[in-house]
Amino acid sequence: MNNNGLSPIPPAEYEARARAVREGLAERKLDALLVSNGPNLRYLTGFTGDNANLLITEAAGALLVTDPRYRIQAAREVSCAVEIAEGPVVVEVGEAIRREGVTRIGFEPARITYEAYQGLVPRLPLHAEAVAVSGWIEGLRMVKSAAELALIRHAVGISSKAFEQVAAKMRAGMKESDLAAELEFRMRRLGAEKPSFETIVASGERSALPHAQPTAERLCEGALVVVDMGAFHQGYASDMTRTLFVGKPGPKVKRAYRAVLEAQLAAIDAVKAGRPTAAVDRAARRVLAGYGLERAFVHSTGHGLGLEIHEPPRLGRRDKKRLEAGMAVTIEPGVYLEGWGGIRIEDTVVVTKTGCEVLTPTSKELRVV
Repeated sequence: MNNNGLSPIPPAEYEARARAVREGLAERKLDALLVSNGPNLRYLTGFTGDNANLLITEAAGALLVTDPRYRIQAAREVSCAVEIAEGPVVVEVGEAIRREGVTRIGFEPARITYEAYQGLVPRLPLHAEAVAVSGWIEGLRMVKSAAELALIRHAVGISSKAFEQVAAKMRAGMKESDLAAELEFRMRRLGAEKPSFETIVASGERSALPHAQPTAERLCEGALVVVDMGAFHQGYASDMTRTLFVGKPGPKVKRAYRAVLEAQLAAIDAVKAGRPTAAVDRAARRVLAGYGLERAFVHSTGHGLGLEIHEPPRLGRRDKKRLEAGMAVTIEPGVYLEGWGGIRIEDTVVVTKTGCEVLTPTSKELRVV
């Protein structure tokens, strides 16, 4: 493998991940696993192209199949065997499956398109069976390695610095859309590949929309402003939210902000390896209930992040997963009151054996602009 510095994840780490899948095939009564293009494929090989399949078999190991556009890129990025399909990738994958003589092939129902699935099944060997396998690779991805955490930490630093640069210049009269564009520009200037999602800037009554899109609405005196942003760095995401206020906040704003901040700190205190994810959610809701605001909290307390901005585990009231050291998750309680506005505070944290490390360095005091 000629890595050429393209991936900060050591080649041996990718090989160990693919080997773990290969060794887990027999337990799942599979001869092979087909991994479709996307974050799971990148996790197992380091390949960043957008047209490839990975076939892992017990006998032959890992085979990446892609098209001629990615011949050079695949040679640089991956250490497993590579085949270049002259026609559709699915045809070459079918040929590889027939060559290996496998009869039970796992596939990822949430990752493969219906068109690709329909193209693959007729090309399987006679009496071969395609078996839906959900969540296997996503489960492996939940606990991050030291190299992955370093990338997430760097992504967090990018978004936090960008926020500080832009927040210092925020004033009444600025458009939400202009602020969102400036935040994304600053993240790119600081080294981000791209935003990890469409940046949210929502002011006034629109701040009560948890996933509001920026508009031409201008910031005005007496308005709450929710800013939710993140950056991708070397494929790994960050996520943070801060709430600002234009002008002088009154008692209702101060009380609601205090409630959310206390809820967020209580949830962070509840994070520890071995704890159920639902316990973190309960900690946040308990605080908000004390303020009479629990019903205004309409989403889960957090989610995992890594190669995707939303990935397992989910920190919701009905989730049963237990936290493990090395998981990277968000802690983001909020309250949303229609006709008034919303407040959310979000950090990215890493679960440890004794608690968690908060990666987001940005102050959580209510910032007044």
